[in-house]
Amino acid sequence: MREVIRRWFDPSEVKRVGTTPDYRFSLANERTFLAWLRTGLALIAGGLAAAQFLPPLPLRHLREAIAVALLLLGATVAIRAVNHWTRTERAIRLGEELPVSRFPAVLALLVALGALLLLGAVLVKGLGGR
Repeated sequence: MREVIRRWFDPSEVKRVGTTPDYRFSLANERTFLAWLRTGLALIAGGLAAAQFLPPLPLRHLREAIAVALLLLGATVAIRAVNHWTRTERAIRLGEELPVSRFPAVLALLVALGALLLLGAVLVKGLGGR
């Protein structure tokens, strides 16, 4: 575990492998990393907003479940961003194929599933309020 943490957070660790790549590739990798961080922050903000501003929903503790799910997903995205940045930077420096990941597809499915569940909750509340 200590090795993984050092590999993720010690910049000199990445520089120890391979050769220095064209800086444009490293900067593109960094922009992707920052995009993932923005996604994680947006999910965290959504979780906080759900906890603070959603009215009570038809199912007991649904608001809290939504908030916790968004917060956990945001944290997962942030951690995954570091892992992906490190793996990609190593591959670039070693001239290897870039690592593939199912994480974007899984994230998209989870967000879509969450949206469908929320849609169901809104419809149930709307139909029950008439």
